[in-house]
Amino acid sequence: MRQNTATRRTRYLQLGLPAAVIGALAGTLVAAPAEAASAPSTVERQRFTPLGLVPAEAPPAAYVVQPGDTVAAIAERFGLPTVDVLTWNGLSWRSVIYPGQTLILQAPAVAAAAPAAVEAVAPAATIHTVVAGDTVYAIAAQYGTTVDAVLAANGLTRDSVIYPGQALAVSGSAAPAAAAPAAVPVTTTATATHVVVAGDTVFGIAQAYGTTTQALFALNGLDGSSIIYPGQTIAVQGAPAPAPAAAVAAPEATALTDEQAANAALIIRIGRELGASDRAVAIALATGMVESGLRNLDWGDRDSLGIFQQRPSTGWGSPEQIMDADRSTRVFYGGSNDPNGLTTRGLLDIPGWESMTFTDAAQAVQISAYPDKYGQWEAQAYAWLALHG
Repeated sequence: MRQNTATRRTRYLQLGLPAAVIGALAGTLVAAPAEAASAPSTVERQRFTPLGLVPAEAPPAAYVVQPGDTVAAIAERFGLPTVDVLTWNGLSWRSVIYPGQTLILQAPAVAAAAPAAVEAVAPAATIHTVVAGDTVYAIAAQYGTTVDAVLAANGLTRDSVIYPGQALAVSGSAAPAAAAPAAVPVTTTATATHVVVAGDTVFGIAQAYGTTTQALFALNGLDGSSIIYPGQTIAVQGAPAPAPAAAVAAPEATALTDEQAANAALIIRIGRELGASDRAVAIALATGMVESGLRNLDWGDRDSLGIFQQRPSTGWGSPEQIMDADRSTRVFYGGSNDPNGLTTRGLLDIPGWESMTFTDAAQAVQISAYPDKYGQWEAQAYAWLALHG
């Protein structure tokens, strides 16, 4: 036994390794397999953690609303903008959905419908591109047709608003020479024209020219719900007198309370920071007046809140975020600095909003059940902009 022990010691000494080192190496070799076995487990968990993230589902053509669903939640689930889901289903930001209701989650196929419409009107229609100052009445007279025929050919009503650049189908051929004689007996000796400027109203124009609003409506094919806009040419009775010079002045602004004035100043300031035009700021002011009376309300229709009556249930933000007047105003303007990102669509995100009528631009953001109200505050909005800007 001693001889064997001595022999082993001699071998260790020949290796030149102390016994303590050899013992440590042995312990390491024994422990290594356990660590090696556990290492893959750790790496495996790190590798597969991202697989737990669930991507947005591919949207089906239609979806049946379940209890607890909101339009914003459905849109987020399928990776769609909330405003698109509302538009495809004819809903507004204030609409309420209910369990069992079927929602369309894909854009309607309008490409196939377009040729049919063109094919139907092409043989008997001419296209007229609207320019500043045009009215449906004047266009109908120019092409020797009627207001009702133009409205019917374009799917419009007497409450519809046309805008520069819009293409209208008109029956018959363009024949200005033929139209002129028909207009001469009525307008040559008793009618002048007035070019609308910012701040004008039909009532103010009628007073300036010594006529009535009803007479202006009849001359221009308008009614009480019609909206006039800067650059539009209005036919007026009587010879123009010095009075029209006074008519172009902006009207006196409706007095605002301290709260309203502070909110108007906030809307103007943020608009300036974002580089928005005067028209964009005026639209924001008018929208705030229609929605809340330019007050930061903590109540409203259903769950609507704030100056612009935005709804948490449709993705405009949490109640606290919407009640933050600064944030909610930036969300209304939208654009690249929109706090909501692509969840909602602000005024600056609307394609071609600059060429839309005042009412249509505001409605494109708010999707209101009462769109005609915004235009009623256009003149006042410009006056507030001049006063508080």
